[in-house]
Amino acid sequence: MTKADIDAAFVEFERVQKSYDGVTLVVKDLNLSLPKGEFLTMLGPSGSGKTTCLMMLAGFETATHGEIRLAGRPINNIPPHKRGIGMVFQNYALFPHMSVAENLAFPLEVRKLDKAEREAKVMRALDMVQMGKFGGRRPAQLSGGQQQRVALARALVFEPELVLMDEPLGALDKQLREHMQFEIKRIADRLGITVVYVTHDQTEALTMSDRVAVFDDGRIQQLATPDELYERPLNSFVAQFIGENNTLTGVVTEIKGETCNVKLDSGDIIDAKPVNVTKVGDRTKVSIRPERVEFNKARLRPDAHTLKAEVLEFIYMGDIFRTRLRVAGHDDFVVKTRNASDQVRLQPGTTIDIGWMPEDCRALDA
Repeated sequence: MTKADIDAAFVEFERVQKSYDGVTLVVKDLNLSLPKGEFLTMLGPSGSGKTTCLMMLAGFETATHGEIRLAGRPINNIPPHKRGIGMVFQNYALFPHMSVAENLAFPLEVRKLDKAEREAKVMRALDMVQMGKFGGRRPAQLSGGQQQRVALARALVFEPELVLMDEPLGALDKQLREHMQFEIKRIADRLGITVVYVTHDQTEALTMSDRVAVFDDGRIQQLATPDELYERPLNSFVAQFIGENNTLTGVVTEIKGETCNVKLDSGDIIDAKPVNVTKVGDRTKVSIRPERVEFNKARLRPDAHTLKAEVLEFIYMGDIFRTRLRVAGHDDFVVKTRNASDQVRLQPGTTIDIGWMPEDCRALDA
């Protein structure tokens, strides 16, 4: 971390570790810095350490080692209620015996605001999430989506600079979840608040975040903008976890600057960008995104790769066609093509040529 990073940091984890049993580390030497106003998502499978990091930042868990700072101030020993952090949980955590307005007023009462100021802030927060008419209702009288809006309003009502969200949309149906993704991002941008958001849903992470930290095995595997993560994954875990991805296995036979030759296990030889292979003889998984593969050779440059492929499945998905192929001995090679008037509907059993550009093909760890 450079001095400029530290000066600009609003939230900092410095060499943070966490163990529950004194032996196994669930978070391993985490260094992370967020500027003010950033929307950062911690993304990863169950048990990867992302929620533990959020809980340490909130104060519900204690770091075994290292320091967590907020606006330059160490907060390891500050209790949760004194950190001034808003929190939104998956299960909403609303008080069932209180009205919506009373739920929102509660954190303001704890902060000893007078009645008139409380009421003004409660109405402002409810209006922000389009729930202004529901102040008198109890949580049980609301739908899941409405309860989630109230939980979000309660996290924002005391105007915190930092809001933490732990799988907040996990209980909602797909359509409502997608709507709330844009809603939360819009509100965060408008208020200029810093958000740390935890999810295992990669679509959520890609659509909402300024940056995404991909966790696995207690470590950040890659920290980058959504497009950087998707287009330029640094290892095979990130390539597989973010979006759909094709992999072909083989051995590096030559490395020349920005390109390497890979002899696939099928015997085919292709060019790829050497990302984390270092020498001839390294085993590698070559990564190619489904939308980077072409059926139409006229769209490719002369230096494109072409391989024979057998069509196994052709699925109409509305805006796209999803074709599953057998390529170089792999039966799970997928190509996604736009639903356009010139798209030929491919029949299972047909043998075709497919191609892609060398720069779209990344030689990753095996």
